Amino acid sequence: MRAPVLRKVIDKILFICQNTGVYNTHYCSQVKLSEPRWKVEKQKTLNLSPEEKKNKYDKMSVVTVDMVDPWNNYVIRNSTVEKRKHTLDDVTEFNKFKIDNHQNKSLAEKVSLYKGDITRLELGAIVNAANSMLKAGGGVDGAIHRAAGPHLQEECDTLGGCPTGEAKITGGYNLPSQYVIHTVGPQDASPAMLKKCYENSLAFHKSHKITTIAFPCISTGIYGFPNRLAAHIALRTTRQFLEQNDRMERVIFCTFMPVDVEIYETLMQMYFPVHDWNYADDARTET
Repeated sequence: MRAPVLRKVIDKILFICQNTGVYNTHYCSQVKLSEPRWKVEKQKTLNLSPEEKKNKYDKMSVVTVDMVDPWNNYVIRNSTVEKRKHTLDDVTEFNKFKIDNHQNKSLAEKVSLYKGDITRLELGAIVNAANSMLKAGGGVDGAIHRAAGPHLQEECDTLGGCPTGEAKITGGYNLPSQYVIHTVGPQDASPAMLKKCYENSLAFHKSHKITTIAFPCISTGIYGFPNRLAAHIALRTTRQFLEQNDRMERVIFCTFMPVDVEIYETLMQMYFPVHDWNYADDARTET
């Protein structure tokens, strides 16, 4: 088929689509017809207006940031939290970083503990505990890929994998969140590499204007990183970041296993205290 004839056929198809509501000029005018489908879909979802997003996800059990209690309210609503005691090892780990106590009140309003499905969160970004090939796997990785749809894997395939400790970003596609940040946790229980996972994931806040983000527990599954130490690293790194970046509005720690819920409820009291006195006081330490 000659080029002029092909052009007429394409124009006719687009005309029909426009008049039947299938074609969205707002996003299709910004992409080339030769571009891969994942790129078209990514642009489409990123350009959705708040009202269009609401209509798209109305039938799903979407959880907005306003529906997740900030940490200070979580403590008030859950009376058992303050009964949890940290250990002497927790104090040793906590003392590796000196917090700015003047920011305690404001930062306790910027973090949350969420017990639920990370794929239902409507945020700027959710973080995926990925593998180095960026292929859909098990656990939270598989759940995110299933919820996002096939275009997520198509985009991941263009990124050339991801080294341990690094992070790469893709669109969210069928997820309520705009972006997915893929980071690869260490398999050798390296604290330095796990810290890099959080630092590199949070670093996208500036380039992609991300103000709300959720983290799963990274490396604590089949990678075997000790749950408690992993939580210390996650909370300490996030605290350091928030003390220096006031544009981040909420960081959500998404837990699933009861052991992780208990650990985070205990340690968040140290890193994000809601009282004038500090939870690292030895009087609250379990011997």
